[in-house]
Amino acid sequence: MTDSDRDKTGRAEVMVATQNRGKLREIREILEGSGVVLLSLDDYPDLPEVVEDGETLAENALKKARSICAWTGHVTIADDTGLEVEALDGRPGVHSARYAGDGAGDADRRAKLLAELGGVPEEGRGAAFRCVMAIATPDGREELVEGECRGMICEEPKGANGFGYDPLFLVPEYGMTFAEIAPEVKNRISHRGRALAGLMKVLPAYL
Repeated sequence: MTDSDRDKTGRAEVMVATQNRGKLREIREILEGSGVVLLSLDDYPDLPEVVEDGETLAENALKKARSICAWTGHVTIADDTGLEVEALDGRPGVHSARYAGDGAGDADRRAKLLAELGGVPEEGRGAAFRCVMAIATPDGREELVEGECRGMICEEPKGANGFGYDPLFLVPEYGMTFAEIAPEVKNRISHRGRALAGLMKVLPAYL
């Protein structure tokens, strides 16, 4: 990392390759106090879109991290996250963000998931959120870390916090969905929180 990769106070600047405001907010909250300054795609509005056409979460995370790193010259972190539902043979998985088609919103994706699980009993609604996070540097170094959280899919949305599938993802040990759990608790136990905990162990070596 060079002097150009630090802010005026000398703190390391790291790009977060996402346009998802909810995801960016969580990453900022989890990495608060880490001593790094997080930049986002909002700081580089003219960058071309990275097409997430990988067949795995790892492929998409690495593609985003490599592309944004190459375009900005900053150490970059990127993630891809999938909801894997047992009754759907692991779907929507890597296609979670595009599950209901182009232009669909969170509510559309939740509605499709509930429709596909119509009639499936509680014992068959097991699921896991999985997050793969990549880090890429201008000098070509890369690393992947992963986090997972297991739970089940509710029969209806519950809670007003979070984003995406959070209102449907129940964490049994808490008896609440991600959208009902306090954000600081979610950030500790979630797939993204666990992946970022792993990232924090290796990030200093890249700064």
